[in-house]
Formats: sequence, structure tokens, C-alpha cells
Amino acid sequence: MGEAGAGVGAENIRILIENGEYWLRNRGDIAMMAVTVQRLREHWPGARVGMLTEQPRVLRALLPRAEPIYLGTGGHWGHPGALDRIAAGAALRWRAATDGPKARVRAARKTLRGTAGQHDLPEPPLPAATVDAGLVLAQGGGYMTDVDLYQAHRTLNLLEQARSLGIPTAMIGQGFGPIDDPRLLERAAQVLPGVGFIGLREGRRGPKLLQELGVAPERIMVTGDDAVEPAYRLRQARIGGDLGVCLRITYYARVGESARSALSDVIRTRAAEFGAAVAPLIISEYDSEDRDCTRRLLAGAGRTRAPVGRGGTAEEVMRQVSRCRVVVTSAYHLAVFALSQGIPAVGLTASRYYDDKFHGLADMFGTGLRVVDMDDPDLRRTLTAAVRELWESAPELRDPLQHRAVAQIDAARAGMRRVYRLVEGEHSAATPSDTAPAQGNP
Repeated sequence: MGEAGAGVGAENIRILIENGEYWLRNRGDIAMMAVTVQRLREHWPGARVGMLTEQPRVLRALLPRAEPIYLGTGGHWGHPGALDRIAAGAALRWRAATDGPKARVRAARKTLRGTAGQHDLPEPPLPAATVDAGLVLAQGGGYMTDVDLYQAHRTLNLLEQARSLGIPTAMIGQGFGPIDDPRLLERAAQVLPGVGFIGLREGRRGPKLLQELGVAPERIMVTGDDAVEPAYRLRQARIGGDLGVCLRITYYARVGESARSALSDVIRTRAAEFGAAVAPLIISEYDSEDRDCTRRLLAGAGRTRAPVGRGGTAEEVMRQVSRCRVVVTSAYHLAVFALSQGIPAVGLTASRYYDDKFHGLADMFGTGLRVVDMDDPDLRRTLTAAVRELWESAPELRDPLQHRAVAQIDAARAGMRRVYRLVEGEHSAATPSDTAPAQGNP
């Protein structure tokens, strides 16, 4: 894997990072944030890296090398001290103990994301920190879609503002689409062609959509998901023996009672057949959407592992994944964590949004991911066959999956070198790998 060199001429740069996880409750998003901050710090050790958030003290605790840019107070650059760091740790412990402001989170999600009246909402505020930034970077995520209109428009507005101020802009690790909303399509076509670089986590849908929106092909690169690298680092030499599982039910991915019953039955019976413990693997803590749904699946299972605590980190979940032989999940990033370590997965989809996510991920790894539609009329048989096949073939899939993970890590780092050059210009030399996409459809 390539390493970024020391930055030239931008040691004191301020970098403003947009992201899809202002509430810091999704471990997949937090993993992407952490690796992005790390890569930026490697290249520009003296940089100030600001992360937009609604949870400034929690962000301080989870990402101590980033600065919280809190929109609630205008989105200014701050001046943190020792007391802020102490308060950050206390804030994280308090949220883990009390499960945070559930009512506020629930109301925000229903009001701001995926609702029919989103276009009637007030215009998202723009952070004051933008004017002092030397780079505005839209962090990886799946928010450029109809499912998350509020965040998609907020991101486009920020990128447009930065460009109007002459500030370089880039997007990395992005999953674009599905987008059918006319206003979002129009807005994307206005803004995206002016973005300096766009790195995509998949090559199946994104490149074509971006080109239809007017983005020049030379500004697009398929790099893979940014969470691949931290998960790959935690791979184990020995194949695990647990059967990992996560079920998420939310407004944009609904799962009926019969499908849940079939999934629960398959998980319990296959675990008994393999002599395996069932490991509940929790990615999202939003309103316990992963935790509660997954817990109900495990009723009657012979042996189960304890889930990560509510204050648990992305790394802890990755380590739980490393002890699995197969993972069955409706949470996209859990599949990323597994495949990156050489562990096969079954991706459960219940919407077009997740169809695109899982099929795009399957294309990036080439093998080891079986996508199963939860509306399949013969779900029990389809799911049973997929789990059995992957359980038996897990040893042979390990090396090919890890090789594809390395290719994506190298591509993601090459993509970041292109981001650095937006700031440094001719001072930062390109290498041939900086234009080569990760494996998967270009």
C-alpha cells in the first residue's frame, strides 16, 4: 500500500470536512471519518482538520485529532483546551450510559431525511468556518441520494459556497444514487461539474450517473470505501468460527414479519448445524435500529455472543467481525468490515437504495458477497443456500477478498493524492496509480 508523502507549502491549511453523520451514531461512518483524518494528518501534520457535527464533545472523544465545527453556534473554528478534552470524555460516557437524546434524534431523522416534505424545509445553514478553509472535503457516505435529500442539498450548497470563494473542493468515498428527485438532479448538475475531484466507493452506478450530470470523466475515480483500510488492518491469520448477524429496519428499508421470521429461523438452524455461536454485530445506534432488530432475531439461539456496548467503537465491532466465519447483514458497512478482512458475507436488501449499495460492493470485491432480497418468496431456501455455500468456501475466499481490499486501499490513497494536488498544484507529483481505479467496473 502506498503512503502519502509530506505536504509542500500547505502546512497550516485548514480543512473543512462535510459528512453524513453529524450525530456520530453510525460506526461505519465514524470509521471513514477516522481514516480520512489520519490520511490528512499524515500528509499535512500541522493542518487543522474541522469536522462538521451536531455532537461537538462526542466528536472530540471519538476523533481527538479533528476539531468539531458545530453548526448550532454558527460553525466557527474553535479554540479547544484541556477542559474541552475532559468534557469530551464525559460526554461520550454519558451518552453511552443514557443512550443520548433519543427523541431529538428520532425527530431529526423523520423531519430531515427521506420525507415527502423535505423541499419545504428551511435552507440548511452554511458554516462560518468555510471562509477560512483551504480545502472543503465531502467525506465518504451514502447521502447523495433521494433517501437523504436534506443532507444531499446541504453538501451541494457547501461545495458551491466554497467554489464561489475560490476554495478547492473534493468528494471521496462517495456512493451516489439512486437519484430520481428532479430538484436534486438539477442541483447536482449545477454543482458537481465544478468539484475538483470525486472518488467513488463503487463503479457499477456512480460513474455513469456523474457523467450524466455533466462531471468530466477525468475528475472521477473509483477508489472503494474508506472503511476498507481500518478493517483490513485488523484481519486475523486464523479463520473465525462465529456466525455474525445484523438486521436493520428503518423507514428506507422495511422488512416484513414473515421475512424476519425466515431470517431468524435460518440463523438459528444454521448456527446449530455448524456448531457456531451467533454474534450480534451493531453498526448503527440511531434509535437502536440495529440493536433491537438484531436482538429479536437471536431468541431461541443456542449460543450467542454479547453485542458491543452502546459506547463501543468501530474498531471493537471490526474485532468482533474478525472472529466470524460468515456475516449475514442488512447494514452495508458491516459487509465492508467483513470482506476487507477476507470474511464472506450475505447482504440483505429490502430497498433499491440497498440494492445499489450491496451490488456495488459485490462488484468491488468480485467474490464472497451474496446479495439476497428480503422480498424473495422463497427466502428461507435462498438464504440457507447462501449461508451454507459461504461457510464451506470461506477458506478459499479469504486470500482473494484480502487482495481486493489491498487494491481498494491503494486506490483510496491514490485518490487522496489527487486531493492534495488540488491544494498544492505542481508541487505534488502524480504517480501512475493516481488515475487507475480500484478493481470493479470503472
